[in-house]
Amino acid sequence: MSVNTADGEVVHDPVGYFIQDMTYHGKSTQTRDAYNRVLRRFETFLTEESQDASDQTSPTEIDSTATSNIARATHRDCMAWIHSLRQTETADSTIATYASYLHRFYAYMSQIGAFESNPMTLVIAEMDERIDTNPSRREISLTDMRSFLADIHHPLEHAVIMTLIKTGIRAGELCNLDLRDIVLTDRKALDEVSTSNSQPLRAHLEGRGPSMYVSDAPAVGVVVAGEERTASNKRQRSTTIPIDEELDWALRRWLAIRPQTTSPAQPLFVSTTGQWGKRLTPHMVHHIVETHAKDVGWHNDGGDATENVTPHYFRHFFTTHLRDRTGDRGIVKYLRGDVGGDIIETYTHNWGDRVRETYEEHIYTIL
Repeated sequence: MSVNTADGEVVHDPVGYFIQDMTYHGKSTQTRDAYNRVLRRFETFLTEESQDASDQTSPTEIDSTATSNIARATHRDCMAWIHSLRQTETADSTIATYASYLHRFYAYMSQIGAFESNPMTLVIAEMDERIDTNPSRREISLTDMRSFLADIHHPLEHAVIMTLIKTGIRAGELCNLDLRDIVLTDRKALDEVSTSNSQPLRAHLEGRGPSMYVSDAPAVGVVVAGEERTASNKRQRSTTIPIDEELDWALRRWLAIRPQTTSPAQPLFVSTTGQWGKRLTPHMVHHIVETHAKDVGWHNDGGDATENVTPHYFRHFFTTHLRDRTGDRGIVKYLRGDVGGDIIETYTHNWGDRVRETYEEHIYTIL
């Protein structure tokens, strides 16, 4: 069986056709190979599911059946494949990447008219519902969050909590930020506090305005930029997050009093107490958040995650509010660092035109 595009072009092998078009679109060999491997695996799954006696089927018939199956696959077929991956104990992050590949394939083939619809649209929506949802979690309004932040006066503690609220990054990711990972409206604010020029600005931030680069590389025990790290970044892909005017102000205010550090990595956030000048640890960040949360009754010793406000709560707050305001799950997943390679490429290439504009238009004011 073959299918036809809207232009009347005959397609005998939809997966091969898609991979060829990826070549024309400038995708790397590594990217094309990854897509081909995943899509052929899905194709095999459909073929095996549809055949009662594959040993009696000729190679020609198998090829024809594969084309028919992948062209006619329903969202239930796609969900069955996702379920089969979970049964093999495939990591959730890998499953999400595979799903994004399949979604991209069907979206493209539908767009050119070769397939009638994209069965992965509903599947992706259903998978997205799993993002940080907990109906019993404490809900805090923007008004109450503004009042909470207004009572935090120490520049370090204020900047830490502002960063969590405005970006949705994890405590460990915040701790791993270095001066080279951020651009502010006033570059001098960064240069004046740095005791070393050995760590130049990230190339990913060049020409993007006030922004923050959250790498997927740091891990406990790994030396990054000359310093052994005590926290891990858990995101699937490195991400560039816009910095709005409010966060820009909070960070510049912190940098004005930031202690000097001997670390060659030049951490952004360092201790102003017993570990003077040393990089903050997740334990320190938890202490900052929980101390202030207790002051307003948002944290009780012995309480669970549905009741207590911890650093991770702000990731939930960020996700919920920005998703509801933008209606764009893709951008929210990109900012969270939760997306597969194809989606990250889409938002990376359209960063200035879409991500920053969408973020700046919809990010909540908190001061």
